[in-house]
Amino acid sequence: MPTRGGSARYEGLGKEGKGWTSTQSKALDEQPYGFGTRFGDEPGTNPEELIAAAHASCFTMALSFALAGAGYSDGTLETSARVTVDKDGDGFTITSSKLDLTAKVPGIAPDEFERIAEDAKANCPVSKVLNAEVTLTHKLES
Repeated sequence: MPTRGGSARYEGLGKEGKGWTSTQSKALDEQPYGFGTRFGDEPGTNPEELIAAAHASCFTMALSFALAGAGYSDGTLETSARVTVDKDGDGFTITSSKLDLTAKVPGIAPDEFERIAEDAKANCPVSKVLNAEVTLTHKLES
């Protein structure tokens, strides 16, 4: 299995410092980040946003494969994730990742869909690595 990478550079220290992050694939290439992008509204990214995107995409792919494995061949899955960071003593902790899914899967019963979605939530690799509460709300459209 492949190993994927990312990198970060930070110039200056604390709130005054500025950072840049990149991914191995260059999907992100020197994307700015810092205190203002993490705790304010400055343009750029932040670790929690990147974790949210990773969690949403990991869960959605896991669910897609699980549905295909259950015999379904058509559908649309759209997931958003909201990662919360809270103060923890002198530092911070990611305390939750809330997945919100809207799906169209022709022919699936709501109880089967819920079972498969909950299993995908519990077993996607990003859910497993998070030491936080992971919740899922979903809407199955007909």
